[in-house]
Amino acid sequence: MAGPAQGHAGGGGRGGGRGGALEEVDGVIYLAASVRNSGAGIAVLHSWYPTVGEPAAGDRPVAIDQFRRLTRDLYIPAHDVGFWQGAIREPDDPYRWEVSRAIAQRERLSIDLLYGDHEGGQRTITRITFTPFDTGVWATSVGRYWHLDNHEPR
Repeated sequence: MAGPAQGHAGGGGRGGGRGGALEEVDGVIYLAASVRNSGAGIAVLHSWYPTVGEPAAGDRPVAIDQFRRLTRDLYIPAHDVGFWQGAIREPDDPYRWEVSRAIAQRERLSIDLLYGDHEGGQRTITRITFTPFDTGVWATSVGRYWHLDNHEPR
């Protein structure tokens, strides 16, 4: 069995393909981040959940059934870098207004990303935070991990 697929996004925005992108184009909100799999096995990204604003230190992820399923499989090779991407396309999406406002007003945004190993286990949620910089860049960082199938890392 593969080791924990603990992905994380690099900071900095412009350095070596690290960072994230948040934009709204023709009524569609696009979100993307560079992610790194520091585990020994292939990571499979499952779903995501957006939160606008500064997450509190004790915040926990929402229930798994509230996460948004990815429309295509995204695999990140062991000890390698890949990407996560999501979109909000529907005009009546319950998160559209809040995420659109955060992008336009350059507010901090977090994505809780659910993923596991290629065998369907070792599910983990990683919180990726997008922080805006005056240069127009969205830097990404990871602040928390939650293991769903094993003990917590803290």
